[in-house]
Amino acid sequence: MIEIKKAALDADIKAIADLASVIWHEHFTPIIGEAQVEYMLDKFQSYRAISDAVKNNGYIYYMAYDDGEFCGYIGIQPEGSAVLLSKIYVEASHRGKGIAKKMIETVKADYADYDKLWLTVNRHNDGPIAAYKKLGFETVRTQVADIGNGFVMDDYIMEYKMNK
Repeated sequence: MIEIKKAALDADIKAIADLASVIWHEHFTPIIGEAQVEYMLDKFQSYRAISDAVKNNGYIYYMAYDDGEFCGYIGIQPEGSAVLLSKIYVEASHRGKGIAKKMIETVKADYADYDKLWLTVNRHNDGPIAAYKKLGFETVRTQVADIGNGFVMDDYIMEYKMNK
């Protein structure tokens, strides 16, 4: 059984950062390399970075459980009439079970009065791109963002228009 719960405690943030490290090393190292994975984990997915995003930048995290096992998370940032799906990750052994879809459906339900959901996805991250398209997201543009230390994020910007 898949359950989605809002992260509420400091221990939840620690668990999210720990899972991020596992997922990023496994999934993104072949795409962007170990050095960029380490840099991005520290900058965006560490306990410190997630805590700061929650406490100071309006981010909200949801945790996904598969038969009671914490296996994924989604980090969002509502702003204006849109919701940024900033982070959507599922541990490899739990992929293909509809967990990411359920997380996105939860956000859609919780933010039904917003106009759109949007996200960035690495242009070479083919599996998630296909999944987002299947869920109704459309690519609206590309973006290359300098994230410091000589690294860039080479992404598609995808949007889902909410039905009102």
